[in-house]
Amino acid sequence: MNDIKVYALSTCIHCRNAKKYLDECGVKYECVHVDELTGDERKKIVQEVKERNPAVSFPTIVIKDKVIVGFHKDQIDEALKED
Repeated sequence: MNDIKVYALSTCIHCRNAKKYLDECGVKYECVHVDELTGDERKKIVQEVKERNPAVSFPTIVIKDKVIVGFHKDQIDEALKED
């Protein structure tokens, strides 16, 4: 399943916990540490996050077309089951 993208901050404990949980679930995902980006690349990614989560808070997890804001195991489990 390559339809999972995690927008995170490298210093965020909730982001770290969300990634750890996805690892424990054995799913592959792409992670973007927004705070480590610069310039146009950062602007582009922030715009991507804003389209899915207008508050631009982290983690923002996209599983298929479902958006989960924050680290919520139950919502992640539900979204993974839909696959």
